[in-house]
Amino acid sequence: MLEFIGKIGLLPRLFICIVLGTILGLIGWYPVMAVLATFNVLFGQMLTFSIPLIILSFIIVGISDIGKSAGRMVLLIVTYAYCLTVLSGFLAHFALVTFQPLVVEIGSAVAVDDARDPVASLVNITVAPVMPIMTALVFAFIVGAFMVNLAEDNAIRKVAVDFRGIITQLIGKILVPLLPIHIAGIFARIAYQGQAEEMFFTFGRVFILILILHWVFLLVMYTIAGSLYKVSPFRLLKPMISSYMTAIGTQSSAATIPVNLINVKKLGVKSQLADFTVPLGASISLPGSTMSIVACTVAVMYMYNMDVSVGIIAPFIFGIAVAMVAAPGVPGGAIMASLGILEMTLGFTEVQLALMIALYIAQDSLGTAVNVTSDGPMTIFLNRLNGEKTLDLKV
Repeated sequence: MLEFIGKIGLLPRLFICIVLGTILGLIGWYPVMAVLATFNVLFGQMLTFSIPLIILSFIIVGISDIGKSAGRMVLLIVTYAYCLTVLSGFLAHFALVTFQPLVVEIGSAVAVDDARDPVASLVNITVAPVMPIMTALVFAFIVGAFMVNLAEDNAIRKVAVDFRGIITQLIGKILVPLLPIHIAGIFARIAYQGQAEEMFFTFGRVFILILILHWVFLLVMYTIAGSLYKVSPFRLLKPMISSYMTAIGTQSSAATIPVNLINVKKLGVKSQLADFTVPLGASISLPGSTMSIVACTVAVMYMYNMDVSVGIIAPFIFGIAVAMVAAPGVPGGAIMASLGILEMTLGFTEVQLALMIALYIAQDSLGTAVNVTSDGPMTIFLNRLNGEKTLDLKV
């Protein structure tokens, strides 16, 4: 069953399930609503149980791999990627706060029809996580840092890598394929309570703002990079268009590496530098995904009338910047790696996490496209830092 579902792309499945869930919620047939509510409870428990395991598996190996290849250039790229990710997160927060009146109505998600209470689940079970989220984060950092000095064939390192492989399969073969059904149940409840219209309008407005934010971000990055060599940003952007479009189609930074490598070299940087920065950037530089996640987060917080001040959102942004380094390479992997940070720093509930997943996956490919395209300015900056005073442009 899961293999059949997996043959359809994640985004089409998400849209189909949102529409079906909304229709079922509007019809309001109680037996169907009860079955969906039961699935939401069961899947929600599985997701809650999996979050610490996702943190452990990916952060341990991710930190260890970066540490093992530590050198001047790697440290520069990691520092650059982290700072850019943090900056992009605060940029998204600023944009949502500034344009909030045009994008989302404060408290719209809590203004429900009290006459229609949520349908109760047929089964209620609790599956406790193996450890709290903060414990998993601290443990992962400690183990990952000390694994740096272990040999590739060390038994502990092999266990960690194999464990990451198991969790990757859990995400790719179970959690992600079942996510659209979970989202369908959430939207059925939303429609059942009379919130569907406002929710869809909010989703559309957030989507448009994120798209504009992405384009402005890329234009600024290429303008700064071009100023280092007195080159027009549009001339630099021209060869990167195919990288942007390829990323939209594949929804994977890794799958875009061959095309992106060719295009970054057309910018006139040293070939050896591009060979190093593009593959590494595909794994650790995710400003587009970060902007999307932070924008969606602030939108959901507004919908639930939560405090969105800088003091509240800053710990989340700094935390998600670390999580992005270890995000699993599957569609929707970035948001999966962020769920624990959302729950721990902002106190997101199961419904709020589901809305985040729906909002993010709907435009996941756009964030990936920005991640890939931003490797161009990063390589140009490093090219200039290494003393190269000219670009041998191939465009």
